[in-house]
Amino acid sequence: MSDGDDNTSLDVVYYCDEMFGFETISGAFFILIFIFSLTGNILLLCVLFFYENLRNVTNIFILNLAFSDLVFTVTLPFWATYHLHHWVFGDFFCKFMTAAYVAGSYCSIILLTAMTVDRFITVVLHWPGNPVRRQRCAMLSCAAAWLISIAASVSDAIKVGEETDWNNVSRCEFSSGGSDVDLGYYLQMSLLFFLPFAIIVFCYSAILKTVVQTSNRKSHHTVVVVLCIVAAFFICWGPYNTIIFVQSLYKPEGCYEYDNLYIAYSICRILAFSHCCMNPLLYMLSKKLRGHFSQLLHCENARKKKRERGTGPITSVIQNVAFIAQNSAVVLDLPSQ
Repeated sequence: MSDGDDNTSLDVVYYCDEMFGFETISGAFFILIFIFSLTGNILLLCVLFFYENLRNVTNIFILNLAFSDLVFTVTLPFWATYHLHHWVFGDFFCKFMTAAYVAGSYCSIILLTAMTVDRFITVVLHWPGNPVRRQRCAMLSCAAAWLISIAASVSDAIKVGEETDWNNVSRCEFSSGGSDVDLGYYLQMSLLFFLPFAIIVFCYSAILKTVVQTSNRKSHHTVVVVLCIVAAFFICWGPYNTIIFVQSLYKPEGCYEYDNLYIAYSICRILAFSHCCMNPLLYMLSKKLRGHFSQLLHCENARKKKRERGTGPITSVIQNVAFIAQNSAVVLDLPSQ
């Protein structure tokens, strides 16, 4: 190799190393997303447990979505440390955090698909059916979502591990398994992202067509909230999955191309990871949930219980008198035999 070639090679390595600055930006964003997501989803879970009916089908899905977001969220400090420094947590946590990351993201898309199908059956097909049976179907759907996402996460966790590169820096990366491993990964991604996307687009096309023809404002509001939740997921995760698919087809020939592709990838990754703190904000579209959030933050429920304890005996007497009077009225209204 000539001296000119050596200089070119050195320039390429030096120019590529400049991209490490974007790693620091990504790590800082991951910490911010972690703080907002942890706070928002814990508040959402408190609202669901204290104020909402957990037997409601939509609330069952929202509850599981909040848990899946939290599973994804707990991995963010580890990825932030990885980008700000390098992987310092060992091989086991490399696999475990990858599994949690994959399980949280895949579980969200499966749950959103199930929510959309439930809306489709209710609004378009008009199959409200037995409420108990519908609740059981929702619970089974959530259980299936967790099982499928955990199975996918175990498959991915097997393929990752802690590796040390040429300058003795530890990384948590996918092992180089060849084209068969890459094909399996992209096939899994297609089945667990693009297929649900196609199902959701089909269902919501029919839902919106039906809703436009009806005048039930309550139904309109529920559909709009669910639509916003689904749209936020695809706006956040769509570009990220698309650029991963592009990376499988396009290999940059030089550092300039790699530079541009990596910047696009990093921005899309930050957008995708920010989704875990979006759902609590979207639930604020519901006036009822906004009221619950306000009560929770101002501890109004505690004050209400305190007032009830202060007037407990009097209230209890009044309720007993009302109950006796109601029963007497029922007896008087009975027809003579």
